[in-house]
Amino acid sequence: MQQYLLRRLLLFFPTLLVASLAIFVIMRILPGDVALSIAGSEDTEEVDIELLNALREQLGLTEPLPVQYGKWMWSMVNGEFGGASLTDREPLSEIVGRRLPVTFQLAAFAIVISGMIGIPLGVVAALRQNRWPDYLIRAATIAGHAVPNFWLALMLLLAMVTLFTWAPPLFYKDVWESPQTFFLKAIWPILLLAWGFSSNVTRVTRSNMLEVLRQDYVRTARSKGLAEQVVIVRHTLRNALIPVITISGLQLAALLSGTVILENIFGIPGLGQGIIDAATTRDYPVIQSLAVLLVFMVLGLNLIVDFVYVFIDPRISYS
Repeated sequence: MQQYLLRRLLLFFPTLLVASLAIFVIMRILPGDVALSIAGSEDTEEVDIELLNALREQLGLTEPLPVQYGKWMWSMVNGEFGGASLTDREPLSEIVGRRLPVTFQLAAFAIVISGMIGIPLGVVAALRQNRWPDYLIRAATIAGHAVPNFWLALMLLLAMVTLFTWAPPLFYKDVWESPQTFFLKAIWPILLLAWGFSSNVTRVTRSNMLEVLRQDYVRTARSKGLAEQVVIVRHTLRNALIPVITISGLQLAALLSGTVILENIFGIPGLGQGIIDAATTRDYPVIQSLAVLLVFMVLGLNLIVDFVYVFIDPRISYS
């Protein structure tokens, strides 16, 4: 176990480094100039070239790219977390401290709702295979896979505004500050994220429940006279949850990336909206730092999932 942990940690940081380098290079390849954005123009002919060059030098954009990358990476590990925004000079640590809890709240509620809905529905679909509950649940999960959440979010907002003259609140409040304002603002993106996430959980739970129910030890447990509830909960569901945790860990990446679009649509000030706002002005440090933070979260969650396996099924060994 210790050797496996060491190997994973040794792979963790090179993977993060490669991702950071890819993000840095992509940001420099994409068209646009943050100096022009700060100057209030998108055309170099409308701005004094000397003033524009002085602004670029002040922002550190005239330095060689390896030097820019090195300074940015050093600021990521020395506590500055990427330095400061180029447009308003706000420290990245303050931006992350303000936006990260917002994204965590959305993801946490979506994960909880997905688990509460997806696992029971998967069990019901497996126990009622090829009956109307199974068909209904499978249709809902297929729709959850097929319909893009950003399109559904736009259609939902359009329907709520035109049919019920309802729109989300303009201002955002954390759940501990004002639960009512939070849920009025965030309930729809949470439910949209939970629908897509729970669709995967439901389908994987159903397929693995069907496989486990056919195992010999389940037939033995039933032949011994154990109650059906005991057989399902203790002998079937526990073993069926191992692949569910696998797919859940992988789907967390999609869940986090899904917040990027939904936060912008519903005006929720999380990491996703911060990335999109920074992209419009080519605010390199903000985009790079927030994107690397998302990569770090995804890699960390996948690492945690691997260790959770041992507690669910002691037969698993990483030696």
